[in-house]
Amino acid sequence: MSPVNPHDDAAAARVVVDESGTLREWSEGARLLLGHSAADVVGRPAAELLADEADGPALEPGAERWNGTLTLRHRDGHTVSVWVLARHRPSEEDGPGTWLAVAPLDRGPEQPDDPLVRAALTQSPCATMIFDDQLRIRGANDAMARLFELPPDRIRGLRAPDLGGRTQAAELEGHMRRVLATGQGHDMHTYLKAPGESRAHAWLARVAPLTGADGEVRGVCVTAHDFTEQHLARERLQLVNEASVRIGTTLDVTRTAQELADVCVPTLADFVSVDLLDPPEHGGDPVATPTPPVALRRTAHQSVTPGCPQAVAEPGRLDVYPAASPQAQCLVAGHAVVAAVPSGDLERWREWDPVRVGRIEEYGIHSMMSVPLQARGTTLGIAVFSRFRRPYAFTHDDVLLAEEVSARAAVCIDNARRYSRERETTLMLQRSLLPRWLPPTAALEAASRYLPAARSGVGGDWFDIIPLSGMRVALVVGDVVGHGIQASATMGRLRTAVRTLADIDLTPEELLTHLDDLVVRLSEESGGDGTGEVGATCLYAVYDPVSRQCSLARAGHPQPVLVPPDGPPRQLELPSGPPLGVGGLPFESAELELREGSVLAFYTDGLVTSRDRGADDGQALLRDALAAPDGSLDAACDRVLHALLPAGGAADDVALLLARTRGLPAGQVATWDIPADPSLVAPIRKQVVEQLSAWELLEASFTAELVVSELVTNAIRYGSPPIRLRLIHDATTLICEVSDTSHTAPHLRRAKTWDEGGRGLLLVAQLTQRWGSRHTAEGKTIWAELALLEEE
Repeated sequence: MSPVNPHDDAAAARVVVDESGTLREWSEGARLLLGHSAADVVGRPAAELLADEADGPALEPGAERWNGTLTLRHRDGHTVSVWVLARHRPSEEDGPGTWLAVAPLDRGPEQPDDPLVRAALTQSPCATMIFDDQLRIRGANDAMARLFELPPDRIRGLRAPDLGGRTQAAELEGHMRRVLATGQGHDMHTYLKAPGESRAHAWLARVAPLTGADGEVRGVCVTAHDFTEQHLARERLQLVNEASVRIGTTLDVTRTAQELADVCVPTLADFVSVDLLDPPEHGGDPVATPTPPVALRRTAHQSVTPGCPQAVAEPGRLDVYPAASPQAQCLVAGHAVVAAVPSGDLERWREWDPVRVGRIEEYGIHSMMSVPLQARGTTLGIAVFSRFRRPYAFTHDDVLLAEEVSARAAVCIDNARRYSRERETTLMLQRSLLPRWLPPTAALEAASRYLPAARSGVGGDWFDIIPLSGMRVALVVGDVVGHGIQASATMGRLRTAVRTLADIDLTPEELLTHLDDLVVRLSEESGGDGTGEVGATCLYAVYDPVSRQCSLARAGHPQPVLVPPDGPPRQLELPSGPPLGVGGLPFESAELELREGSVLAFYTDGLVTSRDRGADDGQALLRDALAAPDGSLDAACDRVLHALLPAGGAADDVALLLARTRGLPAGQVATWDIPADPSLVAPIRKQVVEQLSAWELLEASFTAELVVSELVTNAIRYGSPPIRLRLIHDATTLICEVSDTSHTAPHLRRAKTWDEGGRGLLLVAQLTQRWGSRHTAEGKTIWAELALLEEE
């Protein structure tokens, strides 16, 4: 038979009885008391040891302890009256428990004759217990006896584990052995419910050595100090400190609400739910005090039970709470409301939410505390704290703690909500200023992507495709420094300026020069103290599908990537211009010829740079992603973003523009050099009609004749030779261009009744879809576009 405990001796009789009343263990002390050996009694009913079975202990249902005097039968037949302490010990597994019955045999000398006990009890100001050098109880004062609800003269000779609290008693004995061995006192902290208490308390057990006249350690004195208030105060302070660190780590409303629930479980409550009011439809702040019934949307919850089975509503569900509910009452009152099931505070719920009442009864929820979430004079929602595993109701201190933590969380939720609202407004402005669709052109096909920053806010990245005269097209990508509404507004102004400057057919370097002047003026208008300084980068390119020439210039922007039709992607080496807003520095452009099917990749630095990766590494990843064979530009955009951006989104805005070039076949272009002779205008008109007939565009010949006649006549009369006429067409447009070496541009005017001329350009404007002029290095070009009828 294994001993009852490793410290069993002849000083006390100890036996173990199972739930059926059968003896399972029998100590040496029990043999000395009753004369029976372990082999004689183990496995037999314990009631056989009673002198009269009717005098056995009367245990109440659910009792955990019993003490009293029993009359037992000795082996030789006489009876023995002994005081017994019986304590129920739950099984360490899921099986039935056992009862430990102990009776002290050697209780030592009486207290008045024991100087060790007398000195300790005289000097101890609180609950005190004395142990000898064998760790047997030698005495206890009245305070300790009241705590254990045991007579002090009866427990002499027992050990600490005999009194209860197996884990704490074993730990206490370990500390006492250390004190006996070293002679130095030791403090032990524990949290338990003593038999004489209604609830568990936090205890500080001070173990001090007791020495004799010779200085030798003869025993230990254990004094118990109730420091529950200090313990709870420390827990509250720790919770408040933890809340300040863990709540509000992001500017996300849902995440912040979840952090509030996570922090308070299990320290303050067993289940916490956070429900928020929906924001007003047209913006603005929530109302200061909502009027019942109140509609609240579940945002987050947490429980000590995995899976939160106590939750009635899933996140995202909207519930309406009537005026009688604690939730509505606390929102109207503006302070916490505590409702307890035993007091009947939740009975009204049975009428309007039987499901919730059923969940309360199923999990034994007995106390609920509703705390409003208020910040900056507005009500944001409510946090509900519930207890079911912890048997104690919420106290006044718990209410103060919940209000303190909820107030901190409310400010963080309000910050997140304001940030989200500003972000949505900025993003709406940003998207309204970006092109909603890319215009189809004969020069190229294109695809684009824009992604706002995941954390730092919407910035000022933009892209654009601008159709130009002569089938040409401009491509632009830019990035305004900063984030927020100001950056988006600046981006809109710059995009408008680029489109305006592109409409007058400026070369890339000239356009960037004018744009630089605009940014400098915007910085001056924003503020002279430097806080309103505006900066931006930009890449501008013009592609001509007739000549297949592309002219590019950049202002502090990342260099584009060129993907040839039959080669690996490569970075284009363009002259490095300063960022916009520096002022005074020149810009240079580069010319290159692009084969049909070449892909140009324009992007902002948010695509290739990150905290964990430099620009060079990002550009290498970009080239690898573009090298994958794929005929779809949309699929290529998605592949690039997937390869370069982290799963949580980029730290900065990202703009990506991919364009695949097309070439206009030579058969769709016709050119004539025209002498400066007015008599040759009629033959030129005839050649134009013949060319249109060859192109099967005779339906446009009448209008084209009039336009060519007017433009050529003006060039001969007012321009300078050489003069050149060019016709270009695609499926939908016919373009007439007349070039000469004069730099004087014509302008539209309304001729007076008696004027002989001045009506030519007005006629051109009426007959064509659009017209204009552009300056070239040799002079100017007047152009007009005619819309062709699409075949049905």
